[in-house]
Amino acid sequence: MVIGLNHYLAVSIIMFTLGLIGIMKRKNLIMLFFSTEILLNSANVALVAIGHFHNDMTGQVFAMFVIAIAASEIAVGLALLVRWYKKTGTIEIDSLMNAKG
Repeated sequence: MVIGLNHYLAVSIIMFTLGLIGIMKRKNLIMLFFSTEILLNSANVALVAIGHFHNDMTGQVFAMFVIAIAASEIAVGLALLVRWYKKTGTIEIDSLMNAKG
């Protein structure tokens, strides 16, 4: 059995769905970051698979940009999360809703 483009896209859709469910259902900010990473990685799987299917390196190049954006998002997000935890003692999303500037 040959693994084709449809298999990779199915895995990408499953990962995207799991990430989206994680974003909608989680109350913990760390789990929210993990779910966002799953969403971005599902886009990477789709980009690389389509690029490979068309014998084009554009998908791999875009995947590298997505990886760089994801890394910077996590670095900034975790820094803000550590600062928020030091201030409030919790990392629940509900604590952000009651925050005052």
